[in-house]
Amino acid sequence: MAIIINLDSILTAQNLKGKELAEAIGITEANLSILRSSKAKAVRFSTLNAICKTLKCQPGDILKYTVD
Repeated sequence: MAIIINLDSILTAQNLKGKELAEAIGITEANLSILRSSKAKAVRFSTLNAICKTLKCQPGDILKYTVD
């Protein structure tokens, strides 16, 4: 897929664990893991909004488009 998820680098930069983010945004660690591994087929805007609000970042900081 041409969409890359940069969530791990943001979590590392902010010294947060996936478990902490999952709790903060109200999703399971399993669902966050699917998103982090770029295996998600879709992401809800409410989830993206919660991630951005919690991490104080923009959607473009998390999602990156690359040409295949």
